[in-house]
Amino acid sequence: MKVFLSFLLGVVVGVAAHWYFTRPESQATVADAKESVRKTAPKVEQSLKETFDTDKLKEELARSGRVIREKARKAGESLADSTVNGRTTAIIKGKLLSESNLAALKIDVDTTDGVVTLFGTVSSHEEIAKAMSLALETEGVHKVVSTLQVKSKDPSERQTKEISR
Repeated sequence: MKVFLSFLLGVVVGVAAHWYFTRPESQATVADAKESVRKTAPKVEQSLKETFDTDKLKEELARSGRVIREKARKAGESLADSTVNGRTTAIIKGKLLSESNLAALKIDVDTTDGVVTLFGTVSSHEEIAKAMSLALETEGVHKVVSTLQVKSKDPSERQTKEISR
C-alpha cells in the first residue's frame, strides 16, 4: 500500500512540475531575460575589460577587504526558476573547467536568481578576476559575489576576497 501511495504521489508531483515548467509565463520570463542580455552584451563586454584590472582588485581588497562589481543594468532580475539557476551554475562550472589556467575543481559555484557566488581557493588574484569575468559573461547573471581565497604557501599571507558584480 505504501509503495502504491508513493508511486501515486510521485506521478502527481511530476505532472505538477511539468505543468509549472512548461507554462508560457515561465518561458516568457526566461526569453525576456535572454533578450535583455543580448541587447546589453556589447556594452558590458568593454566595461568588463576595465572592471577586472588585477591591480585595482588588489588595491580595493587591501583597502576594504572585499571587492564589489555590478552591472549598470541588471538583466533578468527575477530569475526565480530553480532550473534556470541550475543551468546557469552548470554553464559557469563548464566555463571554469575549460580554462586550463584555473584550478576549477577548487572553485565552487552557487546561483540564486541571477546572483552567482564563487567560493573556494585560487593561487592568484588573476584567477579571481578570470573566474568572475567568466561568471558575469554568462547569460542571465547580473551579479557575481566572490569569496575566493588566494592560497599562499605562507598562511599569514592568505587573504579573503569578496567580489560582487
